[in-house]
Amino acid sequence: MKFLRHRLIGLPAFALLITVAGCSSADDSASVAVPSASPAVTKLCRNLDDALPREVAGLERRDPEPRSALTAGWGNPEIILRCGVERPPKMIDPKVAQGADADAVAGGVNGVDWLMEKAGDGAYRFTTANRRAYVEVAVPEGHDTSATLIDLAPAIKKAIPKGIAD
Repeated sequence: MKFLRHRLIGLPAFALLITVAGCSSADDSASVAVPSASPAVTKLCRNLDDALPREVAGLERRDPEPRSALTAGWGNPEIILRCGVERPPKMIDPKVAQGADADAVAGGVNGVDWLMEKAGDGAYRFTTANRRAYVEVAVPEGHDTSATLIDLAPAIKKAIPKGIAD
């Protein structure tokens, strides 16, 4: 009878442990849409995921939910990287290419060309240009955009070859 009593006392403790583990800090990760990419682009994105740094702009990596090789994150609020996104409309519009849209600024950082778009909330969205896959990086207000792009450039150059994305 003593054995049965100890097993019954241990059962609620075990249930509590499972409940606490289910509410870990992983639950407060950002939630992002995982891009739907072609198999060729997905392969490039997996290569990028393997090459990404543990830290960006001094912030530790903490990937968003759902976990995917096509997404990554750093810090809180998170800098979010999504690989295999669609070409941004501002890259297609000829007026943007001629510099008519002040929100779209083309530029390169350490060998990676970017389209920069400023959001109304002070955040920035950067999308790679002239690469075989589009990589989008959302940088919340208050984070160092220059350090972010500098830290990501080596991985992007290594994993995503120059060219035009399909």
